[in-house]
Amino acid sequence: MFVVTLTFAANRAQAPQHMDGHNAWLRQGFEDGVFLLSGTLQPKRGGAILAHNTTLPDLQARLAADPFVAEGVVVAEIAEITPGKADDRLAFLLA
Repeated sequence: MFVVTLTFAANRAQAPQHMDGHNAWLRQGFEDGVFLLSGTLQPKRGGAILAHNTTLPDLQARLAADPFVAEGVVVAEIAEITPGKADDRLAFLLA
């Protein structure tokens, strides 16, 4: 499982022109069953994604395809987590 942070970078001002592409990219991640959750880093520092059912190289390739990453709107950082315990509602993450 992975936690991805997308922190605003030098081209932050270009976010509005790439928002449709970024949202389509997010939708695809959810449709592919890779993204479990996405949201905004507060206070408006960027975003975060919880990802699973993927490998690190595949996730890196997926992130490179995000228009926000490709256009320097955000910088992506990945933290890999090996789940050890989970609430029963999240037990599927332990498999």
